[in-house]
Amino acid sequence: MLSLLVHAILGVVVITVIIRLNRAIFRRTASGPLLSTFEIALYVFGIASIIGGWSFNIAFVVQNTDGWITNPLWGDGSWVTYIQGMFDNPASSSASIDYTIANVLLLPLITIVDGRRRGINKPWLYFVATLFTSFAFGWAFYAATVERQRRLAEIPTTA
Repeated sequence: MLSLLVHAILGVVVITVIIRLNRAIFRRTASGPLLSTFEIALYVFGIASIIGGWSFNIAFVVQNTDGWITNPLWGDGSWVTYIQGMFDNPASSSASIDYTIANVLLLPLITIVDGRRRGINKPWLYFVATLFTSFAFGWAFYAATVERQRRLAEIPTTA
């Protein structure tokens, strides 16, 4: 369980770092709502994916460990056990390989290339966030950032 607590703290830290490194994007707009309907939807779906995924992660750790302090890298309830479970049967293997390629290869590639083009600072951190939150949250957070940039670009500046 301690490893899950550390994961949660690291997730909050990475999200905070992304926001602080991109203050110009996450600043409050001079007019209009704080968040657009689209941004709200992205954040709601992203947070729902964290809640859903973490409920299963907590169940996995509770079922596979004997206490709060266990080795998260190998042994019962570790990453090794978790990955073995991901590829336990053909159905889970199909979903797991798809998810792994999307999260470990496509998300970093797209966020880094597109993020640099858009002037997002340290866009690789969106991938790092997925290691502690969820894959869907990383995508939703990146898409909300891009939407925020689009909204800010539409707002006329006053001199």
